[in-house]
Amino acid sequence: MPTDSTYTPTRRSIRSTRTEERRLRRRPVLVLSTMTTAFVIAASATAMAPAPQAAQAETPTPAIALASFSRTLPESLTDGVATSAPESRIRAALEKAQTSVAASKDVTADIKASKLDVGTKDTTVPTDDLSNAVDELETVAGLPLLLDTRDATEAVEAEIASVDEQTSALRGRLDAAVAKEKERQAEEKRKAEAAAKAKAEAEAEKKAAEEAAAAEANSSSSSSSSNASAPVARAASGTSAAAAQETARGMLGGYGWGDDQFGCLVSLWNKESGWNYQASNPSSGAYGIPQALPGSKMGSAGSDWQTNPATQIAWGLGYIDGRYGSPCGAWGHSQSVGWY
Repeated sequence: MPTDSTYTPTRRSIRSTRTEERRLRRRPVLVLSTMTTAFVIAASATAMAPAPQAAQAETPTPAIALASFSRTLPESLTDGVATSAPESRIRAALEKAQTSVAASKDVTADIKASKLDVGTKDTTVPTDDLSNAVDELETVAGLPLLLDTRDATEAVEAEIASVDEQTSALRGRLDAAVAKEKERQAEEKRKAEAAAKAKAEAEAEKKAAEEAAAAEANSSSSSSSSNASAPVARAASGTSAAAAQETARGMLGGYGWGDDQFGCLVSLWNKESGWNYQASNPSSGAYGIPQALPGSKMGSAGSDWQTNPATQIAWGLGYIDGRYGSPCGAWGHSQSVGWY
């Protein structure tokens, strides 16, 4: 306990001091009550005494007069005469005390039910002092003329204020914890929705890319088929690399390409197959001069795609036109990434 002169008494010590003051105030009243009771008993005993014998009645005796209490009581006795609080105030205090205790129990139960961290381990409100004050008020209220009901009422009101203050503090902690939990749940929901949206967008993009690739493949196949049926010269003799190159040179004009594109085409298919119409890649399944993957794709240009270099070349030029725009475009891509 601090020993300096600025020490402030605690609430408990203040209540103890007030309780002792009320007891001191009631002490003169109890003394006065005791004296009054003694006076009444003495008067009753005198009235009930037997009549004196005739012989004794004749003997003159000095008259005994009872002491008179009509004089003003000493100041030390009147200092503590009880003061009364209005009955309505007493009743209101008792009802409010009951309400305060119920509210303190409710907030403790609500915190337990919420299972939230309210920032303190002690979630109960002590109400013993309030209960004791209520008991004392109910006792003195039965003797309002002899006991001090005003001080007892004030004591109950003070304890009510203390209980209400602690109850309000806990209620505020609970409300803050509930608000924080709602924010956390809202943030989790937002993140989950964002993740679901991102996943849906990724799936949509993937689907769109697959559809675009399929459309491009169909377009290339259609272009190859169209070009194959167009009046383009085809090699009718020879399956050598030189014969295949001459066949390809003759087909370039059908796509609007000049001789400058022929060199790129020769370089491209030299790298892919060496212009061998029977070239086959056992690991990937690519086949023919343009190394179609799979080789059966060239069936759109003709059923003889496995044996006729001209059919393979026609399909390959259609693929280059649809995908890269020109042989030099395809050759540049092959040099950059290793395939076309």
